[in-house]
Amino acid sequence: MVIEFAAEVRLFLASRHRGGRVEAAVDGTSSLGHVVESLGIPLPEVGEMRAQGVPVSPSYHPENGDRIEVFAVARPQPTPAPRFLLDVHLGTVARRLRLVGVDAAYGNDLDDDTLIEMANAQRRVLLTQDRGLLRRRKLWFGAFVRGSRPDEQFGDLLDRFRPPLAPWTRCTSCNGELSPVAKEEIEHRLEPGTRRCHDAFAQCQECGRIYWKGAHHRRLEAIVNDALARQGDVSR
Repeated sequence: MVIEFAAEVRLFLASRHRGGRVEAAVDGTSSLGHVVESLGIPLPEVGEMRAQGVPVSPSYHPENGDRIEVFAVARPQPTPAPRFLLDVHLGTVARRLRLVGVDAAYGNDLDDDTLIEMANAQRRVLLTQDRGLLRRRKLWFGAFVRGSRPDEQFGDLLDRFRPPLAPWTRCTSCNGELSPVAKEEIEHRLEPGTRRCHDAFAQCQECGRIYWKGAHHRRLEAIVNDALARQGDVSR
């Protein structure tokens, strides 16, 4: 059989197959899903598959002479809920998602089994650059994060899932929700310069961290504005 891969999934193929056209043997037992994964593409990254132009499922058993087409997941990709869990290598992206108000769980000490258990139990989309993790059958929903830099990775996730954004509503440290807090209530925790120069504060309901428009606000605001513009939402 001959398999034609869409450009968006060719990054997973071995270099000799990057042209997108692969001739694969038919053994009579392997499903199309198994063949695709054996070529390096995790099934969570695969959208529609067709044989002779007709849509087929991953359980389809190819035959000699089949002409197979494999497409990438359509964007934006629907999710049951815009809740995410990021693996240990994506801490910066987790903080940026929280900055724009996306529910993004993260821990820098979670192993693969724990990540899968947590994603399944909390119904979170597991975000990773570990292809092997995405091939684990127990994982209910996962996605490969494209890009080598946080800017690219963050933009890729916004484009793929288009989650609703609510900037400045989550703690970038623990993912808890922020709420306004009166200056008098937290004044004893502030440095003299902060007490003197700022009057508006928010506090995390989970960890108690205090937020205000400090020295880094302009840089963070640029990240937020870029995200809103990417989503087509410049009204906030």
